[in-house]
Amino acid sequence: MSFPELQLSNQLCFMVYRLDRAIMARYRPLLTSLGLTYPQYLVLLALWEQDRQSVGELCKRLDLETGTVSPLLKRLVALGLIEKERRSDDERAVCVCLSEKGRALEQQALSVPASLASCLLTGPEEYLQLKTTFAGLLARLEKTASEQALTK
Repeated sequence: MSFPELQLSNQLCFMVYRLDRAIMARYRPLLTSLGLTYPQYLVLLALWEQDRQSVGELCKRLDLETGTVSPLLKRLVALGLIEKERRSDDERAVCVCLSEKGRALEQQALSVPASLASCLLTGPEEYLQLKTTFAGLLARLEKTASEQALTK
């Protein structure tokens, strides 16, 4: 090959893609036992951390568009895990909160992070190191993207 920088094995994005697929494969059985998909789990994580959020707040926290979050919320309502209600101070805004069943599921989901960490990480130090590295990478990418948007 003339250009080693074009080798598939040298692409960080390909390694991240493979890592994502491998992590999702490990999450799948853990979440299936809870009756959840990974995106549904993310919504519940956000609500377990802070219940009673607007759809807009959830979209922002999850870094997803409304068109992606709305079907997730419909499915979670159908599963009886969350409830949606119009805000009394602004009828246009919809608030999302956990149902009793959704709150109870938090206890069952408690083992998910440790189960995943046990096959992925060597310990808490590595977790903190990776979290710091990933946060730094995301911050740089977001800064670059916002700077590029300003120059257009």
